[in-house]
Amino acid sequence: MRTIDCSTQVCAVIGNPIAHSLSPAIHNAAFEFLDLNFVYVACQVEDVKGALAGMRALKNFRGMSVTIPHKIDVMKYVDEISEVDRNIGSINTIIHDHDKLIGLGTDGSGALKALIDNDVEIDGKNILMLGAGGAARAISFTLAHKTRMNELAIIDIDEAQLKGLKKDLDIRTDAAVRSELMRENILADEMAKADVIIHCTPIGMHPKVDASLIPSDLFRPDQVVFDIVYTPLETKLLSDAKSCGLKIIPGVEMFINQAAIQFENFTGIDAPVEVMRRVVMENLKS
Repeated sequence: MRTIDCSTQVCAVIGNPIAHSLSPAIHNAAFEFLDLNFVYVACQVEDVKGALAGMRALKNFRGMSVTIPHKIDVMKYVDEISEVDRNIGSINTIIHDHDKLIGLGTDGSGALKALIDNDVEIDGKNILMLGAGGAARAISFTLAHKTRMNELAIIDIDEAQLKGLKKDLDIRTDAAVRSELMRENILADEMAKADVIIHCTPIGMHPKVDASLIPSDLFRPDQVVFDIVYTPLETKLLSDAKSCGLKIIPGVEMFINQAAIQFENFTGIDAPVEVMRRVVMENLKS
């Protein structure tokens, strides 16, 4: 057992609920593998302001991961946020750096790394994003700022959420963006144009694993399908796409990447990604 002392750097994930989080297992395995004097705990939090005040007060409280429902609220209590993350409108990571709390997001970067690691070309391509919620915002702003995609088409059933994301992207980026309310004919039209499909809705998530937003007859050769859902490891959407011969990217890749980026911000050290991957896969398959 590692020694915990007054020099131990503390990291935590806050949310409500939080008992399901894999983050403590992932980060503690990485800390132990590299023999770092860090520890990571999960904390159910309702009082976000108080939690961040506590973080400021404890000198060895180094890092915080933030999950539902606090990703927006925490922004009010940090000192610095990058322009991209402020535009996204939520953060999932806080670093305690001397007297400052620095907020950032790793979801968008984690998704982009998953695409790059799988040799998916984004520049000059047409991207279809299904969903306009928090994850979709993070990914769409990251793609708009860090790639040269040809066009981003976004489809959702929530008109207000869809219009809000489209407006924000138009104002704050130079990306070519279109938005459409979800209808059967619209989905078919957009699938015919899309090179890369990124699924950002809960459809297909455990326990409703038999659902998919895209009928398999809409797939066409050479498309890439990226589903950010990671429970189950292979959703029906991915299974259908693979059966049609398409390249698929499972959501667990984004999940591992965003955790690795957090780890590197917490420690300043390259993350042992394969160790983190092993822990994730062991937990998800159990």
